[in-house]
Amino acid sequence: MSWIFLIILLALLIVFSIMSIKIVRQSEVYIIERLGKFHKVADAGLTIIVPFIDHVRSIVSLKQQTLDIPPQQVITKDNVTITINTVVFYRVVDPAKAVYEIQNLKKGLEYLSVTTMRDLVGKMDLDATFSSRDNINDKLRAILDEATDGWGCTVDRVEVEDIILPPDIKDAMERQMNAERTKRAAILQAEGERQAAVLKAQGEKDAAILHAEAERETRMRTAAGEADAIRRVAEAKADEVKMVYGAMMRANPDEKLVQLKSLETLRDVANGESNKVFIPFDATSSLASLGAMREMLDDNSKNKKKNK
Repeated sequence: MSWIFLIILLALLIVFSIMSIKIVRQSEVYIIERLGKFHKVADAGLTIIVPFIDHVRSIVSLKQQTLDIPPQQVITKDNVTITINTVVFYRVVDPAKAVYEIQNLKKGLEYLSVTTMRDLVGKMDLDATFSSRDNINDKLRAILDEATDGWGCTVDRVEVEDIILPPDIKDAMERQMNAERTKRAAILQAEGERQAAVLKAQGEKDAAILHAEAERETRMRTAAGEADAIRRVAEAKADEVKMVYGAMMRANPDEKLVQLKSLETLRDVANGESNKVFIPFDATSSLASLGAMREMLDDNSKNKKKNK
């Protein structure tokens, strides 16, 4: 009988030990109740409880969790019914509140997300709903995070996965986008043609200016060359006159010879490229004297012929 009692006692001790020792895994906590009342939160590791007095009310995960909210129909400010589905990323920071402050944390998050989404989108136009998706995400996260603070969790992020339009609205938007693309293409083409015409006109203007400048420079160079040639001819003639005058001065000529040589020089100058010759006033007296001498010589020659 003693052996049977010892075996029963040993079995009871083993069962009691199994019921008393709890091993909590990493990223999890146990909510322990004693006699139906919250007792403690058991962190990861080994935890001892009193059998039949303490029991594990709930196992709460401390990991970041995701809640995929089913697609919900929402009416925008301009009375367009759209379908939106979202994903909520949340984390439990107070396990006791998550267990005792709300019946079902996931259901509460889902209902709160749906009502908040309908309230936000109902104040926005359809175009603003598509263009302000990031704004919707931020507002949803802020509102949910504040509302769930009493539930012992924090909302890290909210993402609008998809926005589904009714078929007729989708077709109308596609036609509008096609018309807008066609309009932009026409504007870009017209702008390109205008710029091409401006550039062409500018190029023609620059070419005309360059051509005019080239012609002007050519005329200036031609005129400069002609002036230089005339100057050189004049200088050559002047040098020639100086040489003749120097030779005459060295030969000590009389006045008549000087006048004759001056006339010869004037004749050479008159035969030049210029068709006008300006004779100084002093030279006219010499020319008159030479004319008178010529008449006297002609009269003498006629008289000699008559005497013969």
